[in-house]
Amino acid sequence: MERPGPEAGPDRRPDPRPGSDTGPRIDAVDPLAPPDPLAPLLAGGRVAVIDGGLATEIEAAGLRLDDHLWSARLLADDPEAIVAAHLAYFRAGARVAITASYQATYEGFAARGVGRDQATVLLGRSVELAASARKRFRAERVPADLGPLLVAASIGPYGAFLADGSEYRGRYGLDRAALRDFHRDRLRALWAAGPDLLACETIPDFVEARALADLVEEAGAAAWLSLSCADGGHLRDGTPVEDAAGIADATPGLVAVGVNCTAPQHVEELVRRIAGVTAKPIVVYPNSGEGWDAASGTWLPASGPDVDVAGARAWVAAGARLVGGCCRVGPGRIAELAGALSA
Repeated sequence: MERPGPEAGPDRRPDPRPGSDTGPRIDAVDPLAPPDPLAPLLAGGRVAVIDGGLATEIEAAGLRLDDHLWSARLLADDPEAIVAAHLAYFRAGARVAITASYQATYEGFAARGVGRDQATVLLGRSVELAASARKRFRAERVPADLGPLLVAASIGPYGAFLADGSEYRGRYGLDRAALRDFHRDRLRALWAAGPDLLACETIPDFVEARALADLVEEAGAAAWLSLSCADGGHLRDGTPVEDAAGIADATPGLVAVGVNCTAPQHVEELVRRIAGVTAKPIVVYPNSGEGWDAASGTWLPASGPDVDVAGARAWVAAGARLVGGCCRVGPGRIAELAGALSA
């Protein structure tokens, strides 16, 4: 498997579990990125395009992901498929690749008979694969100066581990300490693997947002916090989005805040509300507008607009600085956004 290669710098991250031997570290920090990894993307008021649904592109290639580990299954079974999906988004114009670790947890791997040390290796591999795609893309574009391309290590919500649609509801019945305990080792392992930043994403629950903010500070990490919202003003658990955005504003390690896996018609209002409580960059990557039926495992027809250029321009006008797509948004649509927003 291809290593990040010349872009990798000296390891600066702590071992995720003191005393453990997790093997060689991967440092996927782009040498063009300063301590705030988003600064070069957004300098001069620029808007950066991020990727779309990783599983969407993998499934488009003919692979099945009907598994509790979702795309994380391929970290062991078909890592090259993950590289190919990341590469498709870089070629489409994405400046940030989000790793295949959304549904990768120690508990989920254990249920599949994967031991803890190997699970740590697989978590690190998710960062390695995105960095490998970045390296390949850079090689394709030499001698063009592409500027920084970032790797964001995905940390999905507790509900994603449950694999029962809970990420669309929140209200797990767990307190802040219990959610910290669930996320802590995975977050530390992913940060130790050396991404440019973490993507704490699809977070539907206010208590979980607070727990993740605690862990980002505990780890000394850089991350964005992306919320899953039910409408134009509230998280899935009913919390006003301003309250959750305020967590990011008060947490130095959270370098951006926004929404994802949310219907496109709600995004503009959500951006305006978030912009009212923080000056931090706002990240948005909604789904296609289709709804997921967890019981049947199928997508339901969209009830509103899709992710498109007109919508993206409205989100930027409202204050968004990083724009992409989530479920059912593929490289073709990301290419349209990149063409329009980078013009």
